[in-house]
Amino acid sequence: MLDLVGNLPARRSARILCVGAHCDDIEIGCSGALQALLQRRRNAVVDWVVLSGTPARRKEARSAMMRLIRPRQRGVLEFGEFPDGRFPALYAPIKDFFESLKRLPSPDFVFWHERSDRHQDHRIVNEMVWNTFRDHLVLEYEIPKWDGGIGEPNCYVPVSAAQLRSKVKHLLAAYASQRNRDWFTSETFLALARLRGIECRAPSGYAEAFYMRKATLIRL
Repeated sequence: MLDLVGNLPARRSARILCVGAHCDDIEIGCSGALQALLQRRRNAVVDWVVLSGTPARRKEARSAMMRLIRPRQRGVLEFGEFPDGRFPALYAPIKDFFESLKRLPSPDFVFWHERSDRHQDHRIVNEMVWNTFRDHLVLEYEIPKWDGGIGEPNCYVPVSAAQLRSKVKHLLAAYASQRNRDWFTSETFLALARLRGIECRAPSGYAEAFYMRKATLIRL
């Protein structure tokens, strides 16, 4: 993935769109890869879209983005108004919301939920993004949770130990509302990154993994 980033024209700013159903999804799923990508591509800009969240959770999401993304690399931060756990019943308004995202600068990369995720909100986001962004390189991230769903990804982004520590530090610091959840721990995030690092033989031992459904390697 990072080599594909390097193939973009050097003087043009790369645009990255991250989409999450809930306020901590982007940070859990791809913030390590984002740090690696942004270090490689200093003129990249990240747009951040979250579909649901209480005012308190939105404040946490804003804090997390500020912590993880340098000021000159921050793009749009946008929130939807959809209730957690009810996305299938709100198909039409969510579709309209995604259509409205077309007004944003066209992204070079899009990160969002994995298609087979067992959380209903995550699956709706996946379907909507595929319907909305059809000419883009898309990478589907994974979220550890109680009902499982961790599968066999086909795209890996090795991250350094420092990048992973930064991800975990800022994730835990930003989301105070989640600290009482038994799965929301540094051990969870480090363990998954270590497993994916083994699978791709990452030099640091750590990686984030994604599902790449389609990719155009050479565009004529």
